[in-house]
Amino acid sequence: MATETSKQALDFEAAHQRLKGVVKHTPLQYNAGLSEKYECEVYLKREDLQVVRSYKLRGAYNMISQLDDDQLNRGVVCASAGNHAQGVAFSCKKLGTKGVIFMPEITPKQKVKQTQMFGNGNVEIVLTGDTFDDCLREALAYTEAHEMTFIPPFDTHPVIEGQGTVGVEILKDLPDAEVVVIPVGGGGLAAGAGTYLKQHNPDIRLIGVEPEGAPSMVKAFENNCPVTLDSIDRFVDGASVKRVGELTYILAREVLDEMLLVPEGKVCTTILKLYNEDAIVVEPAGALSVAVLDLVKEQIKGKKVVCIVSGGNNDIDRMQEIKEKSLLYEGLKHYFIVRFPQRPGALKLFVNNVLGPGDDITRFEFIKKTSKENGPALVGIELKNAEDYPALLQRMDAHRFEVIEINKDATLFEYLV
Repeated sequence: MATETSKQALDFEAAHQRLKGVVKHTPLQYNAGLSEKYECEVYLKREDLQVVRSYKLRGAYNMISQLDDDQLNRGVVCASAGNHAQGVAFSCKKLGTKGVIFMPEITPKQKVKQTQMFGNGNVEIVLTGDTFDDCLREALAYTEAHEMTFIPPFDTHPVIEGQGTVGVEILKDLPDAEVVVIPVGGGGLAAGAGTYLKQHNPDIRLIGVEPEGAPSMVKAFENNCPVTLDSIDRFVDGASVKRVGELTYILAREVLDEMLLVPEGKVCTTILKLYNEDAIVVEPAGALSVAVLDLVKEQIKGKKVVCIVSGGNNDIDRMQEIKEKSLLYEGLKHYFIVRFPQRPGALKLFVNNVLGPGDDITRFEFIKKTSKENGPALVGIELKNAEDYPALLQRMDAHRFEVIEINKDATLFEYLV
């Protein structure tokens, strides 16, 4: 249960006023295609159109803007490889304070440049460590040594309060919303927006969604307290944390009606569909709320549903990986180790008699081993329809090609593909 102290500390209307003229009141857009598909009214809360292309600016600015003059003169510190860093950088420039932003050394150059751009001379970026945890340790030590203020990405009242203004805007634009789907990483958005929405409409249904490879809030719910996951899949980087916040867990546990998980491949399919069908560019975390609709299609029929699209900072260099993950998830791409007989015509037989009319070889790596009767090859095949896969396997067997299905062996897949 959330404590009364937790509830009283969150003044969302005050935060909303504080953020006026700084953050955009982002559109709540009706989506005809999704509405028709799910037989309901689907609205997208477009935080991908925010000033820094994510909702993270709300919490960062709300906290920094409440610091006193002495704290602002000393400056602020944060640790982030993405949207939080950009929100802090923008806030530093707007409020005229110095920011030191710690990022892992592996942070893509695009994110570093974006952060520098929003800070526009007011921030110093320190690249350190191989992981976020390494980076965070350095940031906290620096904060203490220089007597600066640390700006957490989610687990503090002012940040949660700022993220809650997303909920304020939703109810201003759609007072009779019945279901709101909220992406969950550390839990700041769910705790903030969720608390505001439940306070003003106890009957509204709130659905939290995490990537399957980083189920930190789901595990917290199961264990009745936050737990640290041993490892996570960081693909959905904006919503992949090893441990949710203590305060965000308390608040989210009270207001969320359910927590669901979505496979990373499904997220990728959703990214591509939103781009191709609606010209909306979303990052993986921003696609979570739409990707989960298939899992709740029965309970949302006939209702007014809001999906929070949390961000649009998607590096174009990731699009090939996104397409690949989508094809694998949809059963349209498969990898094999195929042992080709070392005799003339073996490859021609495979192409002419094994592949179907809609199949395409997308990868082929073959090393002829003259000392053996058979030679292995890594073969990637893309299908026109997922239903064609069993017939492909039958033709391989009928023509006596020895194959290993790499898709079904995670270790082998990671090593070879």
